[in-house]
Amino acid sequence: MQGWMEFWDNFIVMLPQLTEKFGVTVSIFVLTLLFSLPLGLLLAFGRMAKNGLLCLMSKIYISVMRGTPLMLQLVIVYFAPYYVFGIKITNSWRFGAVILAFVLNYAAYFAEIYRSGIASIPVGQYEAAKILGYTRGQTFGKIILPQVVKRILPPVTNEMITLVKDTSLAFVLAQVEMFTVAKQFAASQASVMPLMVAGVFYYFFNLLVASLMEYVEKKLNYYR
Repeated sequence: MQGWMEFWDNFIVMLPQLTEKFGVTVSIFVLTLLFSLPLGLLLAFGRMAKNGLLCLMSKIYISVMRGTPLMLQLVIVYFAPYYVFGIKITNSWRFGAVILAFVLNYAAYFAEIYRSGIASIPVGQYEAAKILGYTRGQTFGKIILPQVVKRILPPVTNEMITLVKDTSLAFVLAQVEMFTVAKQFAASQASVMPLMVAGVFYYFFNLLVASLMEYVEKKLNYYR
């Protein structure tokens, strides 16, 4: 009984701080999606470009970003201004470095998802659009893109769920978010319970994301 009372007292103390820093976790998630989704589309266009140099550069970028750990990319992005340009690193740069590293990393994954979705559209649809007098921009915007969005929703959802969990890597740059606070409480209390509470936060956040994307997916299934 005493153990449960002690846990409850500790829970009451740490819950407001976990909730507050959960806002930082959500900010990392939202800002990463906001910038990486359009950047991923641009990379996909570069990857599929007829220009050999542009295609090669996009291919190398995607390969490097997908082939190296996000944790390493966070460290490189954070220290790059100092070691490359001699710019002094300030505390305000920490959050910016986290967002930049996440955006650059996830854009590479989204690029391949976009590319596979675009490549899955039958070539006959392009030919039909051309016969009907559509420009290339109109063909992509009105015919191809809506179909691509429907087809890529499941893999995009998977990446979003992974992103929720990856936000915990921000602790590498001493960016205080929910996981960092949970670690601090776990160390001070010599207990794994704060980490389990943080796990519950992550789970319900992922559940919300998955449910929302499932709702969108059903809305886009016009013929079912």
